[in-house]
Amino acid sequence: MGRVAVIGGGASGMMAAVTAARLGAKVTVYEKNDRVGKKILVTGNGKCNFSNRDFSERHYYGDRKKLKVFFDRFSVEDAVDFFIRAGMLVKDKGGYLYPWPEQASAVLEILRMEMRRSGVKTELCADVKRIGNEKGNGLWTVYFGTEKAEHDAVILACGGCAAPKTGSNGDGFALARKLGHRIRPVVPALVQLRCKDHFLKITAGVRCQAKIGLYEEKKGGIRELLQEEEGEVQFTDYGISGIPVFQLSRQAAYLIEEGKAAAVSIDLLPQMDRQEFEEMCGQRMENAYDRTLEEFLLGLANKKINLMMIKEAGHKPADEAGRLGEKRLKKLLYGYKELWVHIDAANSFDHAQVTAGGVELDEVTQNLESEKRPGIFFAGEILDVDGRCGGYNLQWAWTSGYIAGKSAAQRCQKQGGKTEKKNGRQRE
Repeated sequence: MGRVAVIGGGASGMMAAVTAARLGAKVTVYEKNDRVGKKILVTGNGKCNFSNRDFSERHYYGDRKKLKVFFDRFSVEDAVDFFIRAGMLVKDKGGYLYPWPEQASAVLEILRMEMRRSGVKTELCADVKRIGNEKGNGLWTVYFGTEKAEHDAVILACGGCAAPKTGSNGDGFALARKLGHRIRPVVPALVQLRCKDHFLKITAGVRCQAKIGLYEEKKGGIRELLQEEEGEVQFTDYGISGIPVFQLSRQAAYLIEEGKAAAVSIDLLPQMDRQEFEEMCGQRMENAYDRTLEEFLLGLANKKINLMMIKEAGHKPADEAGRLGEKRLKKLLYGYKELWVHIDAANSFDHAQVTAGGVELDEVTQNLESEKRPGIFFAGEILDVDGRCGGYNLQWAWTSGYIAGKSAAQRCQKQGGKTEKKNGRQRE
């Protein structure tokens, strides 16, 4: 019976461990924290949106042709079936899938239970610093602390850099790099954006429905639209937040990483098309003669936004709207359809939900085995795959964990299992 090492006890690592163990491998999970699954507990604000019925490769960044092959092998339905068979009821909220009690702990405990039932061993507080095959006998030696153990296959499921308080500090990328793999530069994704604009101090705390567009600002005042999103946007004292912002934060982060200028256009009246907006502007200006600017903008948006618009135009709330003239009033109103903020940076990994970048997919086979180092497999966030908000990143964890676990176990079966059980450390 072959031995499989899983480096990392997160979502993908636990799925890989259970899958390999069910196929007869003797599996050891090496987890540097004092318990497995810490990051799962904070997903979906503690509710754990673990997958999504509205599924397509278009919800992911990365090599989508390869991703389709992976998801065809372990789909949303397969993930749901895994958890239902283990005893977890599933709640479908408009396609967003949650454990029935909407507690992330339910997902974690199911995985822990299945690991126990499958005979998976867990080495806790085991910080793996090196993996080698110096003996040249087809075995991989895992070095953790002052100890080491040999395995027929190793699955790197170390996670990325997002949410470092849960143990994700990017050390898996160092392990992969030492093994000769290319790492696409990593940036925070599904995260807030920090902006240079001082007026955000006025609008801090405001939430509103908006349509936003991410632009690359080029020479000569040229702006190229890269991505559009719509939903609730939140203004903060340092920038912008909310799910639409999270969805385009990846592209914004890479623009900044590459030394390019990024800006976001915010349409505060997305419910109006251009014609409806022009008609509204005309009606409002007809009634401007006996109103202050504050009264002129009344009802358009949150009061803080209205006051910010007035201040940015160089006026005061008590100024008479009728004295500004049609041109300046139109310019003021057009700001509601096209409010520009200039991106300084994505917020840090401390605030990010996921890592963009990682081991490039052309470095692995369809079994998620290393093209360069046979016997080394990858799963989860360590790979250059990241998805949108909505359960897609956890689905990638289930899919990649299953494929890596199955493939590692099958490799052991082909080789006949060359290792013997080693003495362990603290076990869960």
